[in-house]
Amino acid sequence: MAKPIVAIVGRPNVGKSTLFNRIAGGRQAIVESEPGVTRDRLYADCHWLTRSFILIDTGGFDFDDSCNIATEVRRQAEIAVSEADVIIFVVDARMGITADDEHIAHLLRKASKPIIVAANKVDHADIETGIYEFYRLGLGDPIGVAAEHNRNIGDLLDAVVGRFPKTSHADEDSDVIRMAVIGRPNVGKSSLVNALTGTERSIVTNIPGTTRDAVDTAFTWNEQDYIIADTAGMRRRKRVEWGVERYSVIRALRAVDRADVALGVIDAVEGVTEQDKKIIGYSHEQGKALVIVVNKWDAIEKDSATMRLFEQEIRKELSYVSYAPIVFVSALMGQRLERLMETVTSVASQHTMRVSTGRLNEVLQEAVRLNQPPSDKGKSLRIFYINQLDVKPPVLGLFVNDPGLLHFSYRRYLENQLRAAFGFHGTPIWFKVRRRE
Repeated sequence: MAKPIVAIVGRPNVGKSTLFNRIAGGRQAIVESEPGVTRDRLYADCHWLTRSFILIDTGGFDFDDSCNIATEVRRQAEIAVSEADVIIFVVDARMGITADDEHIAHLLRKASKPIIVAANKVDHADIETGIYEFYRLGLGDPIGVAAEHNRNIGDLLDAVVGRFPKTSHADEDSDVIRMAVIGRPNVGKSSLVNALTGTERSIVTNIPGTTRDAVDTAFTWNEQDYIIADTAGMRRRKRVEWGVERYSVIRALRAVDRADVALGVIDAVEGVTEQDKKIIGYSHEQGKALVIVVNKWDAIEKDSATMRLFEQEIRKELSYVSYAPIVFVSALMGQRLERLMETVTSVASQHTMRVSTGRLNEVLQEAVRLNQPPSDKGKSLRIFYINQLDVKPPVLGLFVNDPGLLHFSYRRYLENQLRAAFGFHGTPIWFKVRRRE
């Protein structure tokens, strides 16, 4: 299920980044007193109550068109608004309404999105009466907060979550397999989409960054329906230049969020790069099924050992996704596409697989018998039982006497035993470790 997107907007220096950091739980945005420090949007996975969402920090709406950067930052914020499900409009309670606040409010009303006015810098009761001035913006009840001091942030988040779109399970029950093609610019993502769908819907050039949006294309392969999203290439932040490429990243991440299976495309000529690791890592963190696609395999001089050695190198560099199958293809030549689609279908099935509690506990008991749980200072880990809590990805509840005794190496051992017994090929496994005396 796709996570709602919440955008924080406002004019410069009203405390947007401070609020972002407060909600996200860390200093992820640069916070300075100088207006305009935040020039790019930052994104964070956040949780409140039972809901998860993606939070976007934006640069300030600056209406000084004489400054190219200000114009571009404003454009970025406008794009964030267009992507958002809920908008937090931050104003300065100490300063009151400004002309720019009124201009922003006018733009937000035209967006027809749920909007919450957060009157920031309400550090004490004397300032709180000033928030009523913001009713004049015509955007509903303002909420007085102090992001720096964590004042009323819970009330603000209650209001945000209350305005999320109603959840629907229609997509989860669908037989359609959703894929997101992710990777650095110019690794052949659009060529791969075109080869699979038999269309030229995605523009293919040798210029990095041609694809700006996540474009969904429906197609059928061997009587199975798929939706594939071609996404813009994700570069390192410092290499992303001002312009439309910046806002493409959130759409790529959103495509991953909506997907069942991520296709992490690697350039066979260049091999695995640090950016490949970060991009594929996002899919892993989101619990998506994953297929590593090595494209441009036709451009490699090969002998009988080339593929095996290349796969060993990938496993070494991407050890945290050892569960992911590797498929070598040439989108340009149409090579091994049948193998790729068979693999996608297989990992999508593993991603939704359920295993009975009885069978899980049979494997768990045998694993514990073969390799006793660790102990610390005379106290041994006791594992009582295991059950499956969810799918996409498979979530397993593990009930123990002391979660602190479950070392990551033993957790990995249990995961390997479960994979050996049941497969879970191509999907991460999430453990929820719970205490039971």
